[in-house]
Amino acid sequence: MIKNYQVVLEPNRGWLRIDWRSVVEFRDLLFMLVWRDYAVKHKQTVLGPAWIILNPLMTTLIFTQVFGGIARIPTDGLPPTLFYLCGLLGWNYFARTLQQTSSTFVDNAQIFEKVYFPRLIPPLAAAFSNMVPFLIQLAMLSAFWIYYRFWTDAGQYLSLDPKMLLLPCLLLHAGALAVGVGLWIASVTAKYRDLLQVLGMLIQLWMYATPVIYPLSEAPPRYFWLLALNPMAQVIESFRYLLLGQGTVDPMHYGLSIGVSLLVLLSGIMIFQRTERTFIDTI
Repeated sequence: MIKNYQVVLEPNRGWLRIDWRSVVEFRDLLFMLVWRDYAVKHKQTVLGPAWIILNPLMTTLIFTQVFGGIARIPTDGLPPTLFYLCGLLGWNYFARTLQQTSSTFVDNAQIFEKVYFPRLIPPLAAAFSNMVPFLIQLAMLSAFWIYYRFWTDAGQYLSLDPKMLLLPCLLLHAGALAVGVGLWIASVTAKYRDLLQVLGMLIQLWMYATPVIYPLSEAPPRYFWLLALNPMAQVIESFRYLLLGQGTVDPMHYGLSIGVSLLVLLSGIMIFQRTERTFIDTI
């Protein structure tokens, strides 16, 4: 016996109300978008996924020569290669997720206007798809760590520590902040595209304001308050502290970082869900 039924689609009436049930129901779409994001990055490239390793390696080489060799910026007693690779590990994940999330409405406009699905799925897909390059770069960092640990004099300062198990918490922190900032930018660029044109430069400036190429311990004391307001500063230092045993991690500043990240994420979700109701008319 065939029963009559109907599907009713209603707008989300709460700006902070997330329909997680729908997100779970559309998990197949989430996985498909994760694969799409990963595949598109390496489509029509000769080296393909090898760029995931080559990019941070070349950047590390440049940083080592310029900032370590010419500028002679200290690295907290760590080998420059490990220092820069570890900083780039967390920063690259944050930057990639932020860039992809920022163009959510622009990149997925054709899909949004044809079929319904929770609009938070593309930002979540960006956060998950970028975990693949993160894990590959983490494996590369591990290979360098093993070399320096067992075949160089720096090995006396490197050791396995249970605190490394907290790495997923740092990844979650960086991802939450990237998605939050990305949702804000996506909401603004749904109507005004100008911000997307300068986003790359803004991310580059943000990197220089974050201890990626220098240790936080070398920052002038008069700028500590400014670095404390940068939520990524403590995240990057925590990456080095967990993986390399060196880093200036202040519990109070890290707590502030978590607070700022949660505020950005919640407000980003709020403005994103408000924008998604009418963005299709302006995109």
